[in-house]
Amino acid sequence: MATTLWQRFERWVMRGQRPSNDPVQLNRRRIYILPTRQGYAFALLLFVLFLWAINYSNSMGFAFTFLLAAVALNSMWQAHDNLLGLILHPGCAEPVFAGQDAQWSFRLENPDSRPHYGVALQWQNRPPQYVNLPAQGSATVTLAIPAERRGWLRPGRLRVLTRYPLGLLQAWSWVEFDQGGLVYPQPRGQRPLPAALPGSAGSGLGEQGLGSEDYAGFRPYVPGDSPRRIAWKTAGRADQLLVKCFTDQARPELWLDWRLLGIDNLEPRLSQLCQWVLKADSDGRQYGLRLPGLQIPPGHGAVQRRRCLEALALFIDSEGISRRHDAVEPEQPAQARTAG
Repeated sequence: MATTLWQRFERWVMRGQRPSNDPVQLNRRRIYILPTRQGYAFALLLFVLFLWAINYSNSMGFAFTFLLAAVALNSMWQAHDNLLGLILHPGCAEPVFAGQDAQWSFRLENPDSRPHYGVALQWQNRPPQYVNLPAQGSATVTLAIPAERRGWLRPGRLRVLTRYPLGLLQAWSWVEFDQGGLVYPQPRGQRPLPAALPGSAGSGLGEQGLGSEDYAGFRPYVPGDSPRRIAWKTAGRADQLLVKCFTDQARPELWLDWRLLGIDNLEPRLSQLCQWVLKADSDGRQYGLRLPGLQIPPGHGAVQRRRCLEALALFIDSEGISRRHDAVEPEQPAQARTAG
């Protein structure tokens, strides 16, 4: 019952607030205050003291009761001002795999000329992370948010709160940002890497690899190629960059193909492909990725690994239709929605 009432109150508060792409400054209309458990116990104590003072007509009892009430009212004012004016900047998170915790970093800025103590950020029911903000300074708060499935992960509503100075009252505000972090499929699967074929289709290399002695012509540049192999003299005359090919160290190319997996369900297929990408990258292999409607040319290195993992994270299988891999970057999550 209490949880349902709280959720209704939260929806009522957030009804006019939309996810923001810009920093949010806490004003008076966004800050709410309620007693904590200790605050309710303190209020009960004041009521008992007040009844005792009335029953015995004790002036010292009245003075003591009113003094404690004044302290509580003053702590309410300080708790409110401890959040007033603070600026919360949108967070960011590095890509993670499904099943891991995404580490979201948010920056709290204090434009005031006095410090603010005991300010915290909280995600859902997880323990709040407290920081102290120096005068006209800032602090970074990191929240661990579970990434349950691949695609774009958005932290949703965050609570900025404080119980300063006495812990009798809690002042808080809700904020929500539109930025998202990318979640790769969970790497799972026991199948070995498929066999690599020399001169695989789509590479344009044939048996001409990345050797260093016998010159064998040019091929189009793909991300991950060494800058030393680029034909810079022809760069101004051609529409695209060309890379010099040599034949003494030919490398067979490895294709990680969707069609090689006879798995009916979507997610197990993507998990196996993700496992293959990580294995091929750790082995230093030249590999490409084929998905329905999408083909990533063979390459190697960090750029190739990121491109393949992003394609798997954003892939949507709907009658052979897939989302274009390079249409959305992690810095622009508003143009993509979580797949899977």
